[in-house]
Amino acid sequence: MAADQGAGSPEADGGPVRHIPVLLPEVLKALNPAPGKVILDGTFGAGGYSRAILETGAHVIALDRDPTAIEGGQPLVVEMQGRLKLIHDRFSALAVHGPDKGLDGVVLDIGVSSMQIDEAERGFSFSKRGPLDMRMSSSGVSAADVVNRAKVSDLIRIFGFLGEEPQAGRIARAIEKRRAEQPFETTRDLAGLIEVVTPRKAKDRIHPATRVFQALRIFVNDELGELGRALFAAEASLKPGGRLVVVTFHSLEDRIVKRFFQDRAGKASGSRHLPIAQSRAATFAPVGKAMIAADESESLLNPRARSAKLRAGERTHAPPEAHDMSIFDLPDLAALATMGG
Repeated sequence: MAADQGAGSPEADGGPVRHIPVLLPEVLKALNPAPGKVILDGTFGAGGYSRAILETGAHVIALDRDPTAIEGGQPLVVEMQGRLKLIHDRFSALAVHGPDKGLDGVVLDIGVSSMQIDEAERGFSFSKRGPLDMRMSSSGVSAADVVNRAKVSDLIRIFGFLGEEPQAGRIARAIEKRRAEQPFETTRDLAGLIEVVTPRKAKDRIHPATRVFQALRIFVNDELGELGRALFAAEASLKPGGRLVVVTFHSLEDRIVKRFFQDRAGKASGSRHLPIAQSRAATFAPVGKAMIAADESESLLNPRARSAKLRAGERTHAPPEAHDMSIFDLPDLAALATMGG
């Protein structure tokens, strides 16, 4: 997995990264917005996609689980005079907010916002001293809760799977030893420990804490589960001919989107879930290339785009299929949230 540019630090190549919509021309081409169409932007953030879509004359329903993003988007709501509806909700709930006749498009930019990283009090960045939080919605279990209360075996699973951290066991055991003496409270508490346990080598491209911070953020916000549920919700909400466009930033997310579109391609299938091959009607047809990545010029201008991948599909007339999360082959990490001690 390529390290998520937003997973730990807002810096890239020595300077702060302002929020620039990734793959914007490619997103607009795949989404195909136009006057009269209703597009749902499931990850409003700083409003980059929403504004560009609105400029085509389309109407936009935008969601964000972060209340600060909703607050920050109010001037755009006023500016668009009724063509933008901004809603505080998770994008997995998008089916609730679409019109009865269905949506013409859904776009999802899966990744932490640079605005969230820049706010030290949100606890997303190891380069900024702040509370060890990482909650996008500012509610529920925090990263500090996980680090201070989860079993070592659970920390190893979280760091190993969600962060693909090769030193997951070593870091988890060091956390256990340190928290017995003093609980972790700040981002620097955790980043400092990781720096000692796994010092940065000259050849390392990323900070030693990057993968652990990424894993904690994904776990705390149930980002992979949210993505899977959002894909099913989009399938149920798009009208025939409607487009689903998803931009991801690391391999776990991209794998989920890729498997979803492959599963919805309608080919005869036989698996452990369906031992006998069955013919299935496709619910999505491919749009353009199977995957689009940012070119070199965009990656130089916007370091966040380096790991971005775009996948898109067009909704067919076939009825939506069952919401079966097993197609993503994800481990059940939700049970770890009990923080068994």
